[in-house]
Amino acid sequence: MLTPHKKDSLHKAWLCRILAHIADDSFLPSVLYFKGGTCASMLGWLDRFSVDLDFDYAGTQKEIPKTRTALKKIFNKLSLSIKDTSKNGVQYFLKYEAQGRNTLKIDTTFPLSFTNTYAPQRFLEIDRVFICQTIETMFAHKLLAVMDRQKKHGSIAGRDIYDIHHFFLKGYSYSSDVLREIHGTHVKVFFEKLYAFIEERVTDKLVSEDLNYLLPAQKFQLMRKVLKKETLNLLRDEISRL
Repeated sequence: MLTPHKKDSLHKAWLCRILAHIADDSFLPSVLYFKGGTCASMLGWLDRFSVDLDFDYAGTQKEIPKTRTALKKIFNKLSLSIKDTSKNGVQYFLKYEAQGRNTLKIDTTFPLSFTNTYAPQRFLEIDRVFICQTIETMFAHKLLAVMDRQKKHGSIAGRDIYDIHHFFLKGYSYSSDVLREIHGTHVKVFFEKLYAFIEERVTDKLVSEDLNYLLPAQKFQLMRKVLKKETLNLLRDEISRL
């Protein structure tokens, strides 16, 4: 996974340490399916830095306490302190000793979408295998995240725009089934709404504030000037194709 700044190396090391311990646990890999920006970056599907660990929770409601107990054992073993946690689900904000960035989030989504697909993948940086969202499922959720983040949290993330731009340019396919299941409309209608949302709500300032620490300086300077326009062009092409 790319680390655009030297100061990010410690955070990346902690991501890898936690992931390796989760993979080595006798129970956790069966209920934590890896996804999101860090997953995509470590697999070479995405070319930016990512700071959190995101999973789909594949276990049952009754297995959540067992999951939390197993994770807490890992945190204690690594001397990580829990800064905050969810009372009901599986979500942690972990603190490690460092100057500057010193917090890492682990988050899970439950229940799983019926149309999600998964496959085992080897992560060379930690020499471990995780069950992960397929690229088609991940791309669909990246597309959905742009509007969903605003709806759920009242915010828009420039990294969401960057990710769908990158996935389109790479020629990746997205799961239409996931889009239909979660958004509840025809795929073309979804893309028309996404286009209008980005055109109206996303600004160059918003993109810059979110991406300036996730990309190398030279690439950041290039992308901040073209990202919105190019993404809209890609979406317009996809709408025409549909």
